Amino acid sequence: MGRRFDHLNDVEAFIAAVERGSLTAAATALGTTPSVVSRALVRLEQRLGAQLLRRTTRSLSLTDAGRLYLEQSRTAFGLLAEAERAIQGQGGELTGSVRLSVPTTYGHYRLPAKLRTFVRRHPRVQVELSISNRNVDLVAEGFDLAIRQGELRDSGLVARRLEDAPLCLVASKAYLKEAGTPRTLADLSGHTCLSFVMPSTGRVPPWSLREDGRDVDWTPPASLRVSDDVLGLVSLAEQGMGLCQTYDFIAADRLRRGTLVEVLPKLRGRSRPFSVIYVPHRSLSAASRALIAVLTEAA
Repeated sequence: MGRRFDHLNDVEAFIAAVERGSLTAAATALGTTPSVVSRALVRLEQRLGAQLLRRTTRSLSLTDAGRLYLEQSRTAFGLLAEAERAIQGQGGELTGSVRLSVPTTYGHYRLPAKLRTFVRRHPRVQVELSISNRNVDLVAEGFDLAIRQGELRDSGLVARRLEDAPLCLVASKAYLKEAGTPRTLADLSGHTCLSFVMPSTGRVPPWSLREDGRDVDWTPPASLRVSDDVLGLVSLAEQGMGLCQTYDFIAADRLRRGTLVEVLPKLRGRSRPFSVIYVPHRSLSAASRALIAVLTEAA
């Protein structure tokens, strides 16, 4: 009796090509070459007797047959993955891998302690960590989980809240000695305000303040802008370059050491959330579920 499912590698190549959008991207994800992926698609279409993809030099598009086969094959692969995850989660030591994307703020200040706990509990799980302020595409780039800061738009992703992180305004003593200490919200307009350019929008987000019991979103003047690494704002503030808004958990040690001082504490009271997100239609591995459990544990 011949093997019934010796074409599963071809099916996987088909799914990868659709999810990544090109043969080259699919080949990179699968660790092979575009020509190998192309031959796999041809074999699969010949086996099924139907065209699944319309291919041009620049794009791929699904045929009606391709849409149906993609839906059914994803379901089948999902069932296989869930069976593996169920077995991995039964007794014994947890194995597997997790790909996680985190922003620099969380990656440097919050994640290390939680990741240490996770690794000690599950030493055989391989963790691949990307620390960047770029919002990754979980599906296209193959990430299991991502941690995002701020309110999340309705993206169809599942989000689990990790914390609401309080914010503060800070500056160095040297800067305040030279420029003076602001006493009111209006005073901020006359100061050098260090601001971050959001990679997703190219815009400077407003500072989140609270004045007389009401929330105020105040956009700092374009004195000095930082892109890519938001932690650069804090480093510049320490060197006397101006004021910035940051999280309490980033400023705390610097405030204790005196390299920064809090400015206008009467305007504090706002926070921003951090959440762990994942794709709802994918069954989470036992390793991913275990990592979420650690991330959401109370400190």
